[in-house]
Amino acid sequence: MAVDLQIAVANADLTVSNEQIEFWVNETLKITGQPQKDLTVRLVEESEIQQLNRDYRNKDKPTNVLSFSFEDVPGVECEYLGDIVICMDVVRNESAQQDKAFESHFAHMVIHGTLHLCGYDHQTDDEAEVMESLENALLKEMLLVPDSPQS
Repeated sequence: MAVDLQIAVANADLTVSNEQIEFWVNETLKITGQPQKDLTVRLVEESEIQQLNRDYRNKDKPTNVLSFSFEDVPGVECEYLGDIVICMDVVRNESAQQDKAFESHFAHMVIHGTLHLCGYDHQTDDEAEVMESLENALLKEMLLVPDSPQS
């Protein structure tokens, strides 16, 4: 399993390594029982994520993370899971506003995006509860949040 890290932002100031990102993805795939597949994590500016959010979700505003699952072609074997797009400015601002360490919040976005690629969603209260429970369990397991019910 490999993560292709694409940095498409002028000031990434990324304090985490590609290996850390791969670890977060691997742990998420393990806990969900998903096969280890390659994926892309793309770090972008607000303008790029706003355009993607507008084009694919009809929401004309920046967001923290978007996921795009790879659609398998019948009869063709592929080891690619999809793409996770993270807006660095939004994640930085959220971590400051929520008084969270940047690394923990960034890891949360990687985990959240990976769970979406694995088929998890939060459109209903029940789906949100399952997804948030998995996120919190993973963050605690990786020692990225204090042992509390809030993420």
